[in-house]
Amino acid sequence: MTFTPALEFAFEIRAHVAETLHIGNGDGERTEFTPIVGGTVAGPWFTGTVLAGGDWSNTRGEVCELEARYLIRADDGAVVDIVNRGYYHPAPESPDQYDGDLRVTEKGHYYRTSPIFRTDAPAHRRLTETVFVGLARPDGDDVVVIRMYAVG
Repeated sequence: MTFTPALEFAFEIRAHVAETLHIGNGDGERTEFTPIVGGTVAGPWFTGTVLAGGDWSNTRGEVCELEARYLIRADDGAVVDIVNRGYYHPAPESPDQYDGDLRVTEKGHYYRTSPIFRTDAPAHRRLTETVFVGLARPDGDDVVVIRMYAVG
């Protein structure tokens, strides 16, 4: 018996970011902080506005470990907290990944996240009870696009 999870497109986050701040260097490591200053969320599961937060990153060699935390205000006024962890690194063997006409990864890069949502708003409870995977890509110098898929 083979068990394969299904992925359902839930929403897309377009997070606007400000200039990255250098925090420091360790032994073979670079630590940085990128402010998240706004953006939008749109999709069948959830719509709203990205409020504020930031993304802490640690880069070792070519692998960048990401941990973003920010707030989203849903269109109904509820506030949702998101902690989004993931990795970004070159992956020369991987071809472009497409979802319809939207390119969701840059050619030759692995950029994936695993978010956790928190809110006590009943209308958005399923966000807090579902496993998601995010496929991310930069869109210019000041926007990161993350397409969130619910794992079924």
